[in-house]
Amino acid sequence: MASQGPAKFDIVDPATQKLVAQTPQSTEAEFNAIVANANDTFKEWKETSISQRVRFMLKYQELLKANSEDISRMITKEHGKSIVDAQGDVFRGYEVVEHACSFGSLAMGETVENVAKNVDIYSFRTPLGVCAGIAPFNFPAMIPLWMYPLSITLGNTYVLKPSEKVAGTSEILIDLLEQAGVPKGVVNVVQGGAETVTQICEHPDIKAVSFVGGNNAGEYIYRTASNHGKRAQVNMGAKNHAIIMPDADKEDAINAMIGACFGSAGQRCMAISVSIMVGEAAEWIPEIVERTKSMSIGAGVDNKDISPLNTRAALERAHKIIA
Repeated sequence: MASQGPAKFDIVDPATQKLVAQTPQSTEAEFNAIVANANDTFKEWKETSISQRVRFMLKYQELLKANSEDISRMITKEHGKSIVDAQGDVFRGYEVVEHACSFGSLAMGETVENVAKNVDIYSFRTPLGVCAGIAPFNFPAMIPLWMYPLSITLGNTYVLKPSEKVAGTSEILIDLLEQAGVPKGVVNVVQGGAETVTQICEHPDIKAVSFVGGNNAGEYIYRTASNHGKRAQVNMGAKNHAIIMPDADKEDAINAMIGACFGSAGQRCMAISVSIMVGEAAEWIPEIVERTKSMSIGAGVDNKDISPLNTRAALERAHKIIA
């Protein structure tokens, strides 16, 4: 369904600065209709047997594997990361779908007999209803695949808001989900920016919200969703620090540091922003500098080292931080 929202977000190829697509800002009426659709679908989806839901995931992981190159190419075009990084993005998401295939046993409840005289305890795991996910730009496949496959396999329906900067990847993921046999309405995609985030946090029919992204947005989502009685799972900004001891394996340590620092141009929470070289390890610094000088810089589609930052604004911000 084409959105009637007047606002559009440009998706620009970071390597060429050419316009790839535009993401609409869904209207309030469109958003409410999407949530209502998810709510209606939940009534039937929760009655689908868990064995059938697992079979959908078995087919889905097969399709993700078969189409991983197409998904990777879309990630590189929208995000800018190297094709190698993009392939890892898809694979890590694929692994989560694989995990969902084990939910036939993991979704089981528990029983305890004779917890007191003539008293037994029975517990059941039951779906919540409509859940929602707010995904960031830096892992266009992996993080959405952290979210809705697990939720729907356990009987919930889902509203996904991908980042407006990389919305094309989610289109492929949802098309494959439908090919796997998952009924329409089980996973619903809503597009937009901050306005849509607020709608997710406040809508009474959404029972739980997952988020991955920066601190400011995460704090707002946690506070707003919690204040509206929702479960909120908020994974916020992070960067790694590395302490390099003098007895570390030199080759492994340097390779790990360079990979963490420059992979995906540092646009991920595994990036190392601080390294502490202890004792004789400090003697490796000139070699680290020399190795970075030999790294290739270029478009992600044919380069595996340093690829473009996602936007001009991100590049300007990086310049300011370095300065």
